Amino acid sequence: MVAMDEEGDNSKGRMWDLDQKFDKPMDEEAGKLRNMSTEKNTSALMLLRLAFQSLGVVYGDLGTSPLYVFYNTFPDRIEDPEDVVGALSLIIYSLTLVALLKYILVVCKANDNGQGGTFALYSLLCRHANIKVIPNQHRTDEKLTTYSRSTFHEKSFAGKTKRWLEKDIYKKHALLVLVLVGTCNVIGDGILTPAISVLSASGGIKVDHPRINNVVVLVVAVALLVALFSMQHYGTDKVSWLFAPVVLLWFLAVAGIGTYNIWKYDTSVLKAFLPVYIWRYFKRRRKDGWISLGGIMLSITVIVIGTEALFADLAFFPVAAVQLAFTVVVFPCLLLAYAGQAAYLIKNRDNVDEAFYRSIPDGIYWPVFGIATAAAIVASQATISATFSIIKQALAHGCFPRVKIVHTSKKYLGQIYIPDINWILMVLCIVVTAGFKNQSQIANAYGTAVVFVMLVTTLLMTLIMILVWRSHWSLVVLFTSLSLVVECTFISAVLVKIDLGGWIPLVIAAAFLVTMYAWHYGTTKRYEFEMHVKVSMAWLLGLGPSLGLVRVPGTGLVYTELSSGVPHIFSHFITNLPAIHSVVVFVCVKYLPVYTVPEEERFLVKRIGPKNFHMFRCVARYGYRDLHRKDDDFEKKLFDSLFSFVRVESMMEGCSESDESSWNEQQSEQSGDSLTDNEGNTNTMASDIETACVDSAVPVGTEMDELEFLNKCREAGVVHILGNTEVRARRDAGICKKITIDYVYAFLRKICRENSVIFNVPRESLLSVGQVIYV
Repeated sequence: MVAMDEEGDNSKGRMWDLDQKFDKPMDEEAGKLRNMSTEKNTSALMLLRLAFQSLGVVYGDLGTSPLYVFYNTFPDRIEDPEDVVGALSLIIYSLTLVALLKYILVVCKANDNGQGGTFALYSLLCRHANIKVIPNQHRTDEKLTTYSRSTFHEKSFAGKTKRWLEKDIYKKHALLVLVLVGTCNVIGDGILTPAISVLSASGGIKVDHPRINNVVVLVVAVALLVALFSMQHYGTDKVSWLFAPVVLLWFLAVAGIGTYNIWKYDTSVLKAFLPVYIWRYFKRRRKDGWISLGGIMLSITVIVIGTEALFADLAFFPVAAVQLAFTVVVFPCLLLAYAGQAAYLIKNRDNVDEAFYRSIPDGIYWPVFGIATAAAIVASQATISATFSIIKQALAHGCFPRVKIVHTSKKYLGQIYIPDINWILMVLCIVVTAGFKNQSQIANAYGTAVVFVMLVTTLLMTLIMILVWRSHWSLVVLFTSLSLVVECTFISAVLVKIDLGGWIPLVIAAAFLVTMYAWHYGTTKRYEFEMHVKVSMAWLLGLGPSLGLVRVPGTGLVYTELSSGVPHIFSHFITNLPAIHSVVVFVCVKYLPVYTVPEEERFLVKRIGPKNFHMFRCVARYGYRDLHRKDDDFEKKLFDSLFSFVRVESMMEGCSESDESSWNEQQSEQSGDSLTDNEGNTNTMASDIETACVDSAVPVGTEMDELEFLNKCREAGVVHILGNTEVRARRDAGICKKITIDYVYAFLRKICRENSVIFNVPRESLLSVGQVIYV
């Protein structure tokens, strides 16, 4: 707990910043938290175990791609056996260049303490440049243990890029829109992945029973989807241990089948490892070869979504474990699987629509079908869980309406369930499956969504390399140019299939983008208004009996989004009801661009006004992975932090100037082990300060007077004061702004959860203050 340094926030002109005055070394704890994702690779055995676990979380979707890649590459029929070799060569080098080199070796390293994905990269950038649109940053936030950042010279390439980004507000908005585009397309994949995976797996029924109607396959797929989404509220904690074994068994199965088919049908298919066959493929097929890239791209889709699925990890996976799992298991097994299918298709060109199932050796068909179905469910579960986590991250960044978030596991904080989003995903997934009825059009939609995620990742990685890694400009240009060449080629092939199903993810992404950006825009405008009209300190100091203001017994918790200054809702409340509680605490819940905030650093307390005002501010800071729930535990920690602040402040007032100097000198020589105590920084410092004051024989009796007063006010009753603000566009605002604020944002505020529900405030202690603001 530290004291906030806010100019003009203390009438005495006196402020205690505990982080500055008593800044102990925190190397041990800081190293532990900052390297949480790398500590798990301390032994080879541990690394192997984590690599095994990462199979079920990150690579489940990638493993199911052999079910439909060749069918979507050759939707009609195969004219020339050489086309199969050329397509296989494209798959091999797509996996090598995009999946292995770009994502596994480069992108996976661009993580935020083990957290991957679009919003994690955005949070990482927000710590290295002032690019957040909502201006709620404070210098004390940078002192957090988890607020790791690198410094660079202002005249360097990174410094110039930083100034270029920070110069104009439209660049910050453009970057945010870019992040939202990538996020919305990942959400679209959360709909399309279950559809194509489950439908492809269910299609295996027809191979062994050709007389079965397509309607039966569709009904089976829909039934599996309904069951999958209906079980989400149970969470994955109880069944997650099955994920990795299922996926490992699936990879071994497809690798074994591929090896068998290479040996049985055509070993010459291995010549596809020569890149010359790619050139021959395009020379022979021309436009058809270029359009077929949409099907080829499906072989790398899941590694793109896999980096986003890291949000839904069951624990923190070190980068080395993810890389080891891909290079040792995933990559070679997929190469064997695709090579085996290619060998089978060279001899059976008419069976391209069901190449995988027809290539299964006799006697093991149904076991493999069962494994394929289980793998499809695991793949779907990974993307659904990732979608839930991404929505939570968007909510933490102020980019999504307030929704109910249920934590399904007490052991793993990352396992969450969002009921509203779950049923929306289920309905859309069933509509897509039943509407298209075949893999081809769903695959076209799938490819369109993924290719935009790839493009967004490349652009964000460019900024990461400049601002975070401080790479040389030549490496940045090389990475960006090579990535854009490959991805723009895929985009050009995918866009041709817009009318064949590719429009679906664009519509879904557009709907989520409008929702997320409208909410963020309204939130930003409301915050800017609150900052502009916040109450001055002169007005606060003028409060008193002469104005008819009455202080009633009890404690008032005034919830506000402002992390500095007195909110306008407070003056609006006093104007209409000239009475306020004896103790007033302005509570601000703020999310920071970090993955977590340690419990001992969560609450930031500051006194507002003179001591006899008994007004405080408490800022509760959370990371985008943290659980925020206003319950008894939250309130208890809030008051504990408040009491600790008063105790420390009183003790510091009791210490003489020489005592403070000697205290600082002593602290600089200590190891700082006491700061890792479970009781928190402030409690440790309070006891040390008390010892120092007692030794110097300085009276500290005034501490007990205020603490006793605060306790009595708490026992008298706690009232929660929440603002019920209605936001409207000004009359002179443009038509776009009026539509966004008066219709879209207003509609979202009506359907989203109320703050009182999120804070779990009892009705009997809730006081709602309404007002209308024009932005």
